[in-house]
Amino acid sequence: MNQKSNRHFAITGGIGSGKSFVCQQLEARGIRVYDCDQAAKRLMRTDEKLQHNLCQLVGEELYKEHVLQKHILAEYLLTSEANKQAVNNIIHPVVAQDFLCSGYEWLESAILFESGFNKRVVFDTIVCVVAPRATRLQRIMQRDGISEERAAEWIDCQMSQEEMEQSSDFVINNDGQADLNRQLDQLLSFMNT
Repeated sequence: MNQKSNRHFAITGGIGSGKSFVCQQLEARGIRVYDCDQAAKRLMRTDEKLQHNLCQLVGEELYKEHVLQKHILAEYLLTSEANKQAVNNIIHPVVAQDFLCSGYEWLESAILFESGFNKRVVFDTIVCVVAPRATRLQRIMQRDGISEERAAEWIDCQMSQEEMEQSSDFVINNDGQADLNRQLDQLLSFMNT
């Protein structure tokens, strides 16, 4: 599955849906998955042009001795939706280019649609990982040690699971009950048709 090709596949899903777990299962099958979140963090640490552009937008104090001042970025992002979009418009094209040069075919992104990533890269198949809201709440609360109310806020600030499903080519039910291996077999078979 990892031979050099021009095929690209995306995995998305809301917080608590279990995207990362599905990606781990794919990796156990020998499929490497590019993690957009980790890549963005790495590029914000290492890409000087990206750092320069972020400083032009947010202010020179954003980096202190080449170290990102996360609290300054967070404050800027939370100030307005326009600020968030402006930062995304600097970071996401760099991440998309990094992915295209990476040799990876598979990509994981929680905000595939919101970030416009699906317009920057042509994907042969977009896979949406879904789980019931109650399951997602439990996973987030357990993973992050937060209240149900806070976990619900995180879910509600993202694109709805239904919208993601409608924009995807394949849906994986990761409710903890459905047979995940069988669904992955079906996915890989679907992609090879």
